[in-house]
Amino acid sequence: MRADWQVSIRRACAVIRFDPRTYRYKSRRPGQAALEQRIREICQTRVRFGYRRVHVLLKREGWEINAKKTYRIYKELGMQLRNKTPKRRVKAKLREDRAKAVGPNDVWAMDFVHDQLATGRKIRVLTVVDTFSRFVPVLDPRFSYRGENVVATLERVCRRIGYPATIRVDQGSEFISRDMDLWAYQRGVTLDFSRPGKPTDNAFIEAFNGRFRAECLNSHWFMSLEDAAEKLEAWRRDYNEERPHSAIGHKVPADLMKSAHDTSPCT
Repeated sequence: MRADWQVSIRRACAVIRFDPRTYRYKSRRPGQAALEQRIREICQTRVRFGYRRVHVLLKREGWEINAKKTYRIYKELGMQLRNKTPKRRVKAKLREDRAKAVGPNDVWAMDFVHDQLATGRKIRVLTVVDTFSRFVPVLDPRFSYRGENVVATLERVCRRIGYPATIRVDQGSEFISRDMDLWAYQRGVTLDFSRPGKPTDNAFIEAFNGRFRAECLNSHWFMSLEDAAEKLEAWRRDYNEERPHSAIGHKVPADLMKSAHDTSPCT
């Protein structure tokens, strides 16, 4: 209108009944380019994090932002995870005789995860998680595992952070071996076996193994067994000391294990 009729801002606003102060208003909000860049950086390095965990990391770094704004920017940047969750066809029934863990080192869950090196050679990773704190005492890769190997790994870890009261395991040959049974008897550890064909009996380790594969195994190439051990240990430390866990109030597992160690122990 001003260009066509050559009139002042005040006259043009009066004609269309528009407040001149609104026309002259300039937003005082700070630019969000830096925030967008930081969210993009987090999502590029934490490829399996949703906006809630991204928000926790931003708050931890001192950003003054609420969850709604984090979600809006996260969505605008196209960082949403696109997972198609399959429907449950059968509702799992949890075992009624199992009590909930009441503290660190009360109940551990243990299992194996399979992967391979860049050369194609298969490896097995022993995974262990504390069901109370979500602390991961060890991730131990080997080409093959026997009962005595499991015992050696557990003994090395337990000397540092203490022995659990119970370990939940499946019916694998390494876990039902004589070596494992003797070690548990000598150390006063109860082996709680899952029922055959019932992975839901050990749901904590199954859930952890899924995160472990998505956030670590699928993100790395392992050139050798030593390279795999180094990368798994780096991820374990990050999981224990940096990664927020919604199940424990977005805290880190190491905070709940301070009675034993201030940080994730070396293994």
